[in-house]
Amino acid sequence: MTTKAELVFIPSPAAGHLISAVEIAKLILNRDERLCISILIMKLPMDFGIQSYIESLSSIPRLQFVDITVDETTIAGFMSNKETFFMNFIQSHKPKVKDFLNNSSFSRSNSRLAGFVLDMFCTPMIDVANEFCVPSYIFYTSNAAFLALCFHFESLKKEHHIDTSKYKNSIEELTIPGFKNPYPSKFLPRLTTDQSAMTTTFFDSITRIKETKGIMVNTFAELEPLPLQSLSVPRIYPVGPVVNFKEGGHGRNSPSETESIIKWLDDQPESSVVFLCFGSMGSFEIEQINEIAIALECSGHRFLWSLRRPPPKGQIGLPSNYENVEEVLPEGFIERTNEVGKVIGWAPQVAVLSHPAVGGFVSHCGWNSVLESLYFGVPIATWPLHAEQQMNAFELVKELGLGVEIRMDYFKDFHGNDENVEIVGAKEIESGIRKLMANGDENEIIRRKANEMKDKCNAAMKEGGSSYASLGLLIEDLISNIS
Repeated sequence: MTTKAELVFIPSPAAGHLISAVEIAKLILNRDERLCISILIMKLPMDFGIQSYIESLSSIPRLQFVDITVDETTIAGFMSNKETFFMNFIQSHKPKVKDFLNNSSFSRSNSRLAGFVLDMFCTPMIDVANEFCVPSYIFYTSNAAFLALCFHFESLKKEHHIDTSKYKNSIEELTIPGFKNPYPSKFLPRLTTDQSAMTTTFFDSITRIKETKGIMVNTFAELEPLPLQSLSVPRIYPVGPVVNFKEGGHGRNSPSETESIIKWLDDQPESSVVFLCFGSMGSFEIEQINEIAIALECSGHRFLWSLRRPPPKGQIGLPSNYENVEEVLPEGFIERTNEVGKVIGWAPQVAVLSHPAVGGFVSHCGWNSVLESLYFGVPIATWPLHAEQQMNAFELVKELGLGVEIRMDYFKDFHGNDENVEIVGAKEIESGIRKLMANGDENEIIRRKANEMKDKCNAAMKEGGSSYASLGLLIEDLISNIS
């Protein structure tokens, strides 16, 4: 009987990270029947769409989900400190992971533990893998450019003892491995320049990533050749684009709502619609909504706008749908734009981006959204909000020429604690939309590049493609762990 190689996946407890982990797990299982995977599920006290996503999945052979939720009392003990909460939350699950391994069937003659596959934020679990004498791998849900930037800043901080907070609000331009253009300090993700416990913890995680046996990155060689060439240790496996084609989870529409959206798109001319969507965490206050509405109306372009209600001020949570969008839109906006536009709540993003009527995407530049857009050849207008999205925007516009700028340096506090949130004006938004949807020479170059990248996305994942080959090398390495 063939010995099965068992992998333990530990994704971060947010729907975007879990969905990508499930998709790469399915790709691995489809390539080699000797592999089995257990995905260990951690759940935050607030709902980030984990359970509803898992329930939306059909059964997958050789894949199991294991709930390792810790009790509420344990979590309540470190809820008061937002800076250290997340890493304490991850640490608190170590005993549950050990219990799972001790009570599992890995000791059977036909089944052996081959390794851990950890989210980029779950590096404390490397200790558990070491305790069980198996290697760890990282599934890096962001891109190679951000990994290169993180390794560079980790080196500046820990080897060269440079206080990187000096780059905050700086006009300095930096030379960063993997980037062909000088990188403006003002586009640096906040985590790289803040002086906080969260930043310290983040860079401790980057240091620990270097201890692992390999890093899977959700990118492909043809998209990010320079960043990938700048990375060497640990071994890098570009395995993307890993895209979830069967959308489900928190906030998803009923079949009739999705059908209504697609039917509306069916009635629009090819490449005529600009799609506005800001990710599962993206929302704006009424003043900003008003500016977007004015910009859309003045641009004259057809539009599909995913408009979400922010969570209560100061609370971490997912946006929700408005019961009546007209209450936050300028008076008469729906009537005046009825012929050319549609305002919706949650958007079936992949279904929309794959529709031939969509000609441009105004996006927060979350990496999953970027990959989905590129997969279908849709150029992007950048409006980053959180995390590494400012860097993603810079890469799209300046490094790759696959997008236009509405903003690249816009920041919105993840916790909703901004006292003075910057308002991007209607004229600036309208200008970006016009550039995105224009028919001129400059836009034609971006559109052609987006179409070329669409072909490269598809080719990378097929047999003979760069990511297909890279995943094969990873699987060989995983199997070698039980030889």
